[in-house]
Amino acid sequence: MQIPFPPQKKYIWNFGDGSAIDTSTTNGVTSHTFTSVGVFRVMLIAEDSSKCNIRDTVYKEIRVSTNRATLDFNYAKVGSCDLLNYQFTNLSTDIAGSFSPNAFVWDYGDGSPEDTLGLTETKIHSFPSVGSYVVTLCVIDTFVCNAPGCISEVVRIASAVKAQMSTPSKGCASYSAIFSNTSIGGTNFTWNFGDPASGTLDTSTDINPTHVYNDTGTYTIKLIAYDNNTCNKADSTTFSIYVTPKPIAQFSWSPNPPINNTPTQFNNMSIGATSYFWNFDENSNTSTSPDPDYQFNYTSTFHVCLQAINNDGCIDTACQNISAIVTPLLDVPNAFTPGKPGNNSVIKVMGFGIGIMDWKIYNRWGQLVFESTNKEDGWDGTYKGTLQPMDVYTYTLDVQYTDDKLYRKTGDITLIR
Repeated sequence: MQIPFPPQKKYIWNFGDGSAIDTSTTNGVTSHTFTSVGVFRVMLIAEDSSKCNIRDTVYKEIRVSTNRATLDFNYAKVGSCDLLNYQFTNLSTDIAGSFSPNAFVWDYGDGSPEDTLGLTETKIHSFPSVGSYVVTLCVIDTFVCNAPGCISEVVRIASAVKAQMSTPSKGCASYSAIFSNTSIGGTNFTWNFGDPASGTLDTSTDINPTHVYNDTGTYTIKLIAYDNNTCNKADSTTFSIYVTPKPIAQFSWSPNPPINNTPTQFNNMSIGATSYFWNFDENSNTSTSPDPDYQFNYTSTFHVCLQAINNDGCIDTACQNISAIVTPLLDVPNAFTPGKPGNNSVIKVMGFGIGIMDWKIYNRWGQLVFESTNKEDGWDGTYKGTLQPMDVYTYTLDVQYTDDKLYRKTGDITLIR
């Protein structure tokens, strides 16, 4: 019996530059580095023993060059000032100094069809309405080594220039204001930030500038937009911002130095704040209390941070390293009085340095009536919403301390009414 061989696929590459033949038996994908300039006729032979013709050949020319194009263009309005017609001129160059007749493509950013052109051609385009358009010039000539390549510029189209800006009306000192230029039309802009203290930084000709206000107060910003292509040539607008003072976050703590198994009491000394946020650097534990006390769960030095926030949303942060000493201890009360006011209405695990725990409480028939893995969760004496009878309940408590030591405790709890 003759056993048929599985079909064999083979790809043979000749890159036309004198390099070694590349034979691949994978998926036909390969790469090659050409080390010289020129036009190379690349040949690919594909073989497949399962096909009728077994072998086929294809050729493709690859142009390798160093003539990188430098793209550039300008534009100018044509016709009367109330029309939206603009002439675009291609100013691109390349080191070889030659392009094919349709080497470039214009995209006017308004949904109109693209224009193709040669190097020296200009194009007149009529925009459908006033607004800002991203005009793009791309070189597509394969003779250019960085093709396809594009440059873009925002062109503001208007019959009458209108100065407009936007920025938040309020900030916190020291405030870095970011200005967004939303002007209709405009080729050049002048900003006055209304901040004499900034000296030479008081003005700017950037399209979308930023400016830092170090002092508090009200500042009036003025923007002048210029556009000789429009009927009115220039327009101005003003906008006021209020820079508010930041609060000052600061705090102390006690006991300092730390005392074993003693909560740390934080003393908030912040100025000018109305709300607070504490991060204790332990298991993502936080607090919004002005002066919290916090029990750390293991011996270490913690990087505690306080954020002080005022009514304007300004935030200042203060951080300090706080040391804590914790010796693992564990206890469970032996009785509680659910349903009555006071701390004794819920029974909880008490202790220090508890990392992981599993606490189970059973009634006299061995039924599990409560389970918790968090020492902050206590039993209120109910099971499925029903207060349980006065009786003695048993429990098991398995703990892994933060120093990795394991401990098991069992005992009784008396439910008293």
